[in-house]
Amino acid sequence: MELAHSLLLNEEALAQITEAKRPVFIFEWLRFLDKVLVAANKTDVKEKQKKLVEQLTGLISSSPGPPTRKLLAKNLAALYSIGDTFTVFQTLDKCNDIIKSKDDTAAYLPTKLAAVACVGAFYEKMGRMLGSSFPETVNNLLKSLKSAESQGRSEILMSLQKVLNGLGGAAASCHRDIYKNARSLLTDRSMAVRCAVAKCLLELQNEAVFMWTAELENVATLCFKALENSNYGVRVAVSKLLGTVMATALIPKQATVMRQNVKRATLEEVLELMATGFLRGGSGFLKSGGEMLKVGGSVNREVRVGVTQAYVVFVTTLGGQWLERNFATFLSHVLDLVSHPRATQTHVEAVYSRRCVSFILRATVGSLLGEKAQIAAAKDICQAIGKQMKAVGLLETVTSVLLHPSMAARLAAAWCLRCVAVALPFQLTPFLDRCAERLNNLKTSPEAVSGYSFAMAALLGGVHQCPLGIPHAKGKMVVSIAEDLLRTAAQNSRLSLQRTQAGWLLLGALMTLGPSVVRYHLPKMLLLWRNVFPRSLKELEAEKARGDSFTWQVTLEGRAGALCAMRSFVAHCPELLTEDVIRKLMTPIECAMTMMSHIPSVIKAHGAHLKASAAMVRLRLYDILALLPPKTYEGSFNALLRELVAEFTLTDNSANTTTSLLRSLCHYDDSVLLGSWLQETDHKSIEDQLQPNSASGSGALEHDPSSIYLRIPAGEAVPGPLPLGVSVIDASVALFGVVFPHVSYKHRLQMLDHFAECVKQAKGVRQQAVQLNIFTAVLSALKGLAENKSTLGPEEVRKSALTLVMGALDNPNPILRCAAGEALGRMAQVVGEASFIARMAQYSFDKLKSARDVVSRTGHSLALGCLHRYVGGIGSGQHLKTSVSILLALAQDGTSPEVQTWSLHSLALIVDSSGPMYRGYVEPTLSLVLTLLLTVPPSHTEVHQCLGRCLGAIITTVGPELQGNGATISTIRSSCLVGCAITQDHSDSLVQAAAISCLQQLHMFAPRHVNLSSLVPSLCVHLCSSHLLLRRAAVACLRQLAQREAAEVCEYAMSLAKNAGDKENCGININPFAPGAGSRRDAHSRHQGVNITETGLEGVLFGMLDRETDRKLCSDIHDTLGHMLSSLAVENLSHWLMLCKDVLAASSDMSTAAPLGGGKDEESEKKDEMDDDTMFTTLGEEDKSKPSVAPRWATRVFAADCLCRVIMLCENANKAHFDLALARSARLKNPKNDFLVLHLSDLIRMAFMAATDHSNQLRMAGLQALEDIIKKFASVPEPEFPGHVILEQYQANVGAALRPAFSQDTPSDITAKACQVCSAWIGSGVVSDLNDLRRVHNLLVSSLDKVQAGKGSSSQLYRESATTMEKLAVLKAWAEVYVVAMKIKKEAETKPKRVLKSTEEDEDDFGTVDELPPDSLITLVQPELPALSRLWLAALKDYALLTLPAEFATQLPPDGGAFYTPETIDTARLHYRNSWAPILHAVALWLNSTGFNASESTEETAAAMPNSQKRATSVTLNQAPGTPPTTKSLPEINKDRMHLILGVSIQFLCSPRPEEPVEHVTSCLQALHTLLDSPCARIHIAEDQLLGVELLSVLHRLLLTWDPPSVQLLVTGVVQQIVRAAQDYLQEKRNTLNEDDIEEKENPLALGEGGESGGLVPGKSLVFAAMELLMFILVRHMPHLSSKVSDSPSHIAAKSHLSEESARLVAATVTILSDLPSLCSPAGCMTILPTILFLITRVLKETAVKSADNQVPPPVSAALQGIKTIVTLPTVKTDETQKQWTGLIRSTLASILEYSQPEASKPILDEVSILTAIALFLWSASTEIIGVQSLQNGCMNRFKSALNSCDPWVQAKCYQLLLSVFQHTNRALSTPYIHSLAPIMVEKLKAVERSRPNNNLELLAVKEGIKVLETLVALGEEQNRVQLLALLVPTLISYLLNENAFASASTASKDLHEFALQNLMHIGPLYPHAFKTVMGAAPELKTRLETAVRASQASKAKAAARQPPPTVHSTPTIKLKTSFF
Repeated sequence: MELAHSLLLNEEALAQITEAKRPVFIFEWLRFLDKVLVAANKTDVKEKQKKLVEQLTGLISSSPGPPTRKLLAKNLAALYSIGDTFTVFQTLDKCNDIIKSKDDTAAYLPTKLAAVACVGAFYEKMGRMLGSSFPETVNNLLKSLKSAESQGRSEILMSLQKVLNGLGGAAASCHRDIYKNARSLLTDRSMAVRCAVAKCLLELQNEAVFMWTAELENVATLCFKALENSNYGVRVAVSKLLGTVMATALIPKQATVMRQNVKRATLEEVLELMATGFLRGGSGFLKSGGEMLKVGGSVNREVRVGVTQAYVVFVTTLGGQWLERNFATFLSHVLDLVSHPRATQTHVEAVYSRRCVSFILRATVGSLLGEKAQIAAAKDICQAIGKQMKAVGLLETVTSVLLHPSMAARLAAAWCLRCVAVALPFQLTPFLDRCAERLNNLKTSPEAVSGYSFAMAALLGGVHQCPLGIPHAKGKMVVSIAEDLLRTAAQNSRLSLQRTQAGWLLLGALMTLGPSVVRYHLPKMLLLWRNVFPRSLKELEAEKARGDSFTWQVTLEGRAGALCAMRSFVAHCPELLTEDVIRKLMTPIECAMTMMSHIPSVIKAHGAHLKASAAMVRLRLYDILALLPPKTYEGSFNALLRELVAEFTLTDNSANTTTSLLRSLCHYDDSVLLGSWLQETDHKSIEDQLQPNSASGSGALEHDPSSIYLRIPAGEAVPGPLPLGVSVIDASVALFGVVFPHVSYKHRLQMLDHFAECVKQAKGVRQQAVQLNIFTAVLSALKGLAENKSTLGPEEVRKSALTLVMGALDNPNPILRCAAGEALGRMAQVVGEASFIARMAQYSFDKLKSARDVVSRTGHSLALGCLHRYVGGIGSGQHLKTSVSILLALAQDGTSPEVQTWSLHSLALIVDSSGPMYRGYVEPTLSLVLTLLLTVPPSHTEVHQCLGRCLGAIITTVGPELQGNGATISTIRSSCLVGCAITQDHSDSLVQAAAISCLQQLHMFAPRHVNLSSLVPSLCVHLCSSHLLLRRAAVACLRQLAQREAAEVCEYAMSLAKNAGDKENCGININPFAPGAGSRRDAHSRHQGVNITETGLEGVLFGMLDRETDRKLCSDIHDTLGHMLSSLAVENLSHWLMLCKDVLAASSDMSTAAPLGGGKDEESEKKDEMDDDTMFTTLGEEDKSKPSVAPRWATRVFAADCLCRVIMLCENANKAHFDLALARSARLKNPKNDFLVLHLSDLIRMAFMAATDHSNQLRMAGLQALEDIIKKFASVPEPEFPGHVILEQYQANVGAALRPAFSQDTPSDITAKACQVCSAWIGSGVVSDLNDLRRVHNLLVSSLDKVQAGKGSSSQLYRESATTMEKLAVLKAWAEVYVVAMKIKKEAETKPKRVLKSTEEDEDDFGTVDELPPDSLITLVQPELPALSRLWLAALKDYALLTLPAEFATQLPPDGGAFYTPETIDTARLHYRNSWAPILHAVALWLNSTGFNASESTEETAAAMPNSQKRATSVTLNQAPGTPPTTKSLPEINKDRMHLILGVSIQFLCSPRPEEPVEHVTSCLQALHTLLDSPCARIHIAEDQLLGVELLSVLHRLLLTWDPPSVQLLVTGVVQQIVRAAQDYLQEKRNTLNEDDIEEKENPLALGEGGESGGLVPGKSLVFAAMELLMFILVRHMPHLSSKVSDSPSHIAAKSHLSEESARLVAATVTILSDLPSLCSPAGCMTILPTILFLITRVLKETAVKSADNQVPPPVSAALQGIKTIVTLPTVKTDETQKQWTGLIRSTLASILEYSQPEASKPILDEVSILTAIALFLWSASTEIIGVQSLQNGCMNRFKSALNSCDPWVQAKCYQLLLSVFQHTNRALSTPYIHSLAPIMVEKLKAVERSRPNNNLELLAVKEGIKVLETLVALGEEQNRVQLLALLVPTLISYLLNENAFASASTASKDLHEFALQNLMHIGPLYPHAFKTVMGAAPELKTRLETAVRASQASKAKAAARQPPPTVHSTPTIKLKTSFF
């Protein structure tokens, strides 16, 4: 393939390859040429032009295939437009000669077609340059058009289209000829030709004025004819032509109008013309009889559907603004259509016309008009209805139709009402009330009963779409109305039918409210159901004897209604379906089954008009049985199956009704075989009318009123149940599938045989219908078997099934063949035996080898595909080879495209299902696919679609191998790429979609080889395609590309925008004229270049979100934008924020932007920018009139979500995004840098726009964004005003955004969200001015009043739990504010200086101080606290009750809690779960601050609350309502509160859900910590030791599941509190013992855990529980502490440095560990101390690592402190434990000494910490250690090595510690050390003279050493003093410098001199006698000293003259962090 990549064709290489590969080689060269010609140097091209032209023209006559000729023509034209044009006419003549040639053989055809293609390409590219030659060319083409076959006709018409496009107005002379010749072909046999003519004429009408003036009617008639017997593609093309011509006739193009004086058509004329098509019958009377039967002599459906699409094109072409102006006229026209007698000849036809017209309105009003214009249109529609119904206003109009005599109209009005209520949920309850009231007032009008009950049912069905629901009482209201209707039904025969139906309809609708409502009415419902049906056979017989036809009708309708309500119950309340309830339901159902068999005789007796009611009963029965488990009605299987089989085999049914379910049971992939029957298109809702099954697409509400309250199937706008006849068959088929797996084999066999018999009996059309139904049932049964994992049965059952299926594989009806193939595959799956599969495969092999007819070849090839599809590669491996070879052979059968399609489709299935087993067949398959792609005519689109599918399957099979570089893989890969290129260039959208998914697969496996620069622009063009599947494929592909390479994707898309200008010039615009073409939905009217402007691909995708309704597509667009956002937003912030802002700014139409002040002009500029995206599609003067459709609310909500995502992404990216100073400096360095903080005003503004919109969803998103902004930016300082934060300037905006959310009519969920934002804002500390704070604070105060007031039930619009949500949100917000306030207050108390200052000095100007006084926030909360604390406690109590397990349900208060009602308990739980944590924290803070002294006096609370809350109060106080209040003592109340708080905490911490926010866990732990600060709580938890143990074990469990260090730190805090509480309590007990029982012999110290024996009981022992937990934390952070962990193979030995957080944790843990012994008795201590000491010493060893700055890590200081605590324990030294204690202390010291042995492998130990530990032992535990020689030696060695250390810091510390040891009171301890270490010290200090200190540290070491010597002198006895001074004084004097040396010495040296001098001056007077003795002994010392003193005095005198004397610090400058002594 690489050889093909050269400018000239490599002819040698071409000659060397095999014949078969040449076409591929040539195509690859042409592809290369196509890319290279544009980019190449012009001179290079001109040099080689001659040779190139030769090669290319040579190819024309080499019979090139379709894709090759297309590329060839393109290249030739490009070559001439780049190079010289000398020889172009020569080439043109050559082509013309080929076209004229009389050779009509098939072999010569490709050459002719290539010549035609070249001519078209020349004119398209060069247009008027070839001007003079065009008449001859056109004549030539037209002549050959007459004689050409279909492929030639299409190609010629396409060429003519290009000629017209290139020449424009210049070709006017030929226009009429072309028109005359082309128009007759509009009714060509070949659909491809019809499409080509339509496109050609579309091009023609741009310039040919006569088409839309004189010939307008003829064009219309032609189009109508073309639509007869058309397929989907033709309908799309012809409707585009028709719509565009009509639009042009109405508003012609300026240019053409100027040239000629044109008579314009009026709107009435144009619409009249189109209406004739809509209402037109079949053309003429020559239609074959069969056709007439199908259409019923009325309107031709294909024409109607085509014209419907044309209407949409017509309006879209004229644009949104035209529609706005002319909407009233247009509306009345389409309404006339739907009410025309021709359109409504039968009910089904009427439904069809209705659906067409509603499609027209949806497609135009729905997508061309913005939200404002849509509202205006809605008003017009209301007026149109109002004229007939004499009503005004939307609601009045709609409700007036509820009384319309037609049931269809009443249902439509009910549905409309439901839509209004779902859009405006606050109207739902008022609507219901109004309907109920009218229903009661108009009980005597049958229409009113029916209409208002429809409306109520519809509204109830809409409740599930309104998250806030409706009040619970409405359920009761509905039940009572329904009961009343059913009760009074019999009273008045004129009303009985309506009342019965209405009553049951309402009960069915009630069930959709779900179990929480239905639970209360279930007993009554069961009773009603039981009473509708006869109790026994006897009653049934009696019934039959009585009654006339009317009573029977009412009875049957009533029973159908009851069954329908049951079905609704089973579907919507599965939780209530206990075995008992099912048993009760079965009674009426079994009665209904019995009754079924008696109905025929009733119908016989009373007339056939009962048939419909009987069918309705059957439908309802089948529906409910399908939902119940089959086991429950096994007894009735026989009778039931008889009914079902009779139903779908049409036994008692003379009509040939077919089921609609076959579609859903066939595989979606098979759509290629069945065409538009399965495909999804934009026109699906009307295209369905043309499908083969009965009444297809005629769904309408009146067919089944119950659908008005059921859930709508996904993707449909309005529910459309099919007519009763079809629905019953559908239900019977579905139920058959459910029951079949549970039926015995005997019966299965009987049924299958019966099916064969039925097929045999029926003839003609009926046979087809019966067969379709039977196959659907069989497929349904097989599917049921597969889902139940059961088998088909023994041999005879299989045989019977096989016979049935095999018989249909050669049925002429393709749908049946498809169903048979599918059934065969499913059978193989269910039987699952290799021999059976082999037999089936063999049968098909044999058939295919012998059969020659198309039908059996297609059927059996599909059978092979389905076998593989359902059995998979493994099960059918042995047949793979045969299957593949047969299918490859069939695929080459060029005579029958149908055979090719089916065989290729099967091949794709086999490749898909075989996976890697197919690898051996990849090459032959691939080469076949390529050959076919290059030769099959493009008009056989199905073949090309299958080829695309095969290609995709092959790519998946080869998979990741495609990345490889081996020769074979490279060949496979390049073949795949060529295949993709061919399919990508095909004209059919579905083939292009297949190509895109192939490229998507390739990109997944071998991303390097997919060329994005060409793929992305083509995807962008497809985004505007009029084909849904192509748009879906394009977006799905973009989604995958954006996941990996978002930046490249956006870049390439932008390149498309840059080239857009050039494209226009080369005439890509098919229809450059379209007034108002800027309207969003231009997809219909043209597929010119995409509208990519400066907003890039992102902007286009946002635009698509507005107009696309397909759910899959929209979710893919969301994902694509999401991926692009994640990878690009942080880099180009301003671009993305601008995008979101533009989308959000749309909401500012509604003048919400006013509070922001002067921003309006900028807004309007934005608006203009938004219009630019469609600028180049219109002519200049059009721009002024063009409206832009503002983004719709759903898109705006998505934009607001994007905003939040951008903030989150920035948070993870760079700190500068949230730091103004950093951002500005980075911006200065590089202006391209962009940071979020620089856009803060935009962020606030967007959040504000969203939060104040009129759409509730958008308000929620806006508030969420606002909260995010506040939380992220609250602490960002404002660099220009130190002490201020950046958000302060936006206080007004935040306040203004929040205020509307607290208004009276705001829905609860928004108010709840706003409370969140309020508390975030108040708590963020941004607001510095008390008055500003008060504004937001007042919002919370007002809502608190609402909470206390208790809403009156009168104003209630939503479910009670909505009120719960709102009240709890308010309490939660207050709690959060209180928590922050207390935190600020606490911080202020710990920094007392600030407070003093503000009170004393700034008293006078206090008002101007910007700083808030630290307690101001508390002052705002304080007044509300009494009320708040009560409400908080009530909420906590509710929460505690609601979290009780189900088995305690009986303990819940019967009438609910303070904030929830018992009915809405389930939804309320969620709201409590969201808000309890901050409330708990607040309650703990409050209790702690009041010290538990606040009691709740019942009288006050009762007086303070209005009546509605009194009940709640009494509940909160734990009394039964009505009992006189008994006052509890304060301790009791406190005990209850403690139990409440601990209970809630323990319950939560036991098992927090993983999805709980970590804030809940931290709040809960902080609450516990706070609580345990107060003495009252401490006593409580210490008194009952089990409580503490319980809490500790729960915390331990929490640690196992929650990892964040913040949680662990809080846990250790709580543990410490618990331990301290226990310590205090024990101390108290010991003290009281000491006081009371001095005379008794009990030892107070023996109190504590472990008692006399020292045993600790797990589960009862607090100490044990604490140790367990602490050990867990230690091992988590220092795994090598545990031998279990460190010995496990997974443990890695390397020790890492502890992080700061871990270090803090370990320190906290060690501290608590060392506190534990104080909780034990002496014996208990002995049990735990070994462990504790082991852990502490290990921690010391692990963490005492030397650091550069000599900082002591927290774990080390904690360990040292712990050692001190333990060694000085008072309680342990009893007689019994003395020995053990001594042993412990000694071994601990020994192990510390052992650790500190220096080892090569370890990090350098921090000797200081180890020495400190040793000194602690020596100092505090001297008695235990004295006289132990080995320990003493060890300690001395440690000190010696420290003294000899080269680190001055270690020396200094060592001297300090020695000082303390030498000073020890116990001389026995200190003497050996003095003897051993003092000499070394003296030596060290003497040596200093030779190496004086160079820095402060070294100086410090010397000073510390001298201090020790001085102390020794002081400690010595008088007689030894002289010897001691003789050591000290010379040393000091040796430090003095002479004057010369002093001047040049370093500062440290000078300091040493000064220090020595001072010390000498100090020592002299202290020991005068000894000092003299020493000095006298050494005269040279004396002289040095005197000189120094003199010098010092002289310098002092000098200094004194200048400045006051300096103070000398002689104390050491560095102390240990913690003083341990």
